[in-house]
Amino acid sequence: MTDYGEEQRNELEAIESIYPDSFTVLSEEPTSFTITVTSDAGENEETVEVTLKFTYAEKYPDEPPLWEIFSQENLEDSDTEDILTLLKQQAEENLGMVMIFTLVTAVQEKLNEIIDQIKNRREEEKLRNEREAEEAEKRAFQGTVVTIENFLSWKARFEQEMAELKNKRQKEEEQSGKGKLTGKQLFETDHNLDTSDIQFLEDVGNSVEVDESLFQDMDDLDLEEDGPDFNPLDLGSDED
Repeated sequence: MTDYGEEQRNELEAIESIYPDSFTVLSEEPTSFTITVTSDAGENEETVEVTLKFTYAEKYPDEPPLWEIFSQENLEDSDTEDILTLLKQQAEENLGMVMIFTLVTAVQEKLNEIIDQIKNRREEEKLRNEREAEEAEKRAFQGTVVTIENFLSWKARFEQEMAELKNKRQKEEEQSGKGKLTGKQLFETDHNLDTSDIQFLEDVGNSVEVDESLFQDMDDLDLEEDGPDFNPLDLGSDED
């Protein structure tokens, strides 16, 4: 007859010696304990971690132990589901033998796979970003490949923009020139301009004053009646 209690006590002592820093007994009846499992260090010393709680069934190891994830760090929900599935599979394969060490070892390997997957995803994302940056740089350097279709499309847009610009300039010129008349237009629209100059001369002529003192000394001039004829043109002659 199998002594389940003795087998459980012997395994418990062995587990405590293997995992002294991560093993904690929670209760003795029924026997319940936790083991914390940590992955190897990944990129930037990052790790993933899970604390497993085991409870011996009465007829363990002929019956599988009860297990649950007591706590976890840096794991996705899908990762924890995979770990629980893995524990069930390993327990079925090792039924009839003490299996805690086997279960913990399987979880340890799974955590190392997860940390490797995280590292690979980050490397792939980094490479993808680098490729996208290189492709963007090439596109910026090469420009757009000219085809008949995109050239005709560009030409149509260009002609439309030029026509709109021309119409805009014409409207601006019309608005800026509105209200400005030429000299002829001013003369035709204002009939007072044809008599304005005459009126100005008449106004000026009526207001001219003559200084009579300028002519008072005319009698004192010695003008010879029989003298030579006075020719104003002689004043401009250079001859003696």
